Amino acid sequence: MHRHSFYIDKITNSIEDAITSKSYETVVIPIKPIDLKTMHKKYGWRFDWKAESKNRERQLYKLIVPGDETIQGLISLQPVENYIEMHLIETAPHNYGKAKKYIGVPGNLVAFVCKMSFDAGFEGFVGFTAKTQLIQHYIDTLGAELIFRNRMSISGNAAKKLVNSYYKNYLDGR
Repeated sequence: MHRHSFYIDKITNSIEDAITSKSYETVVIPIKPIDLKTMHKKYGWRFDWKAESKNRERQLYKLIVPGDETIQGLISLQPVENYIEMHLIETAPHNYGKAKKYIGVPGNLVAFVCKMSFDAGFEGFVGFTAKTQLIQHYIDTLGAELIFRNRMSISGNAAKKLVNSYYKNYLDGR
């Protein structure tokens, strides 16, 4: 089981250009087999996404700006009995560090998982395992709760807040 080490740089209403702060709409869609050809460590990716794609229980998604096929971030998730497990989240190599192109990618991906959880009737419940040094960061930025040791969850109002940040009016009436 992977321990998450993604850093939430900012909760935005989409993703923002790191220099101009211009906001861009995004979509999260399943990856295609051809995408795996560019998701290697030699291109700056930190995880082995090809190996992750071989696990048939997991679903891999990419975050893109409509009209631009450049992958901004990736997520591996798995619907379980009554929640969705986040296995891996990674922002694209060009979105790391001080020279990053976009801000808000990890938050956008987490909001997508929360939205999927609501759609599946799981009330926004999402689970993941965090690296110890990032537990407080996830509590502060995502409203995540510590369940046991380094197991965390997002649900309820925290999940609604994330979904509403990235998907305007999506949860109206829920």
